Amino acid sequence: MRILHALLMLSATSTLAVAQTPSPEVDACKASGLIALKQRSSDVKNVEIDLDSARLIKTDTKIESTPVKAVVLADAYIERKKGDKPQTFVCVLGEKGKVLLTLFSNQ
Repeated sequence: MRILHALLMLSATSTLAVAQTPSPEVDACKASGLIALKQRSSDVKNVEIDLDSARLIKTDTKIESTPVKAVVLADAYIERKKGDKPQTFVCVLGEKGKVLLTLFSNQ
């Protein structure tokens, strides 16, 4: 619940940029998300981030004592052995581009 509240606060106090080309933040989030998904399910082959839907929110805030520098929101397609449906992708980055959290949601 704290993370959701912090993300809402970030979006209200941050600058918003459309990611039309891959950025270091999107690349880091994609890589981290793919690793996390593969650890949970062996049928995951790849993650594709829809750059047209991607939003990079740069910020300079904290969640408790952890610095947060950016949030990436996008539609993501998880390539599996079965059919794919887009999922909402949320990624929180800290200092030096370190990925703090990746979330995939069907909602």
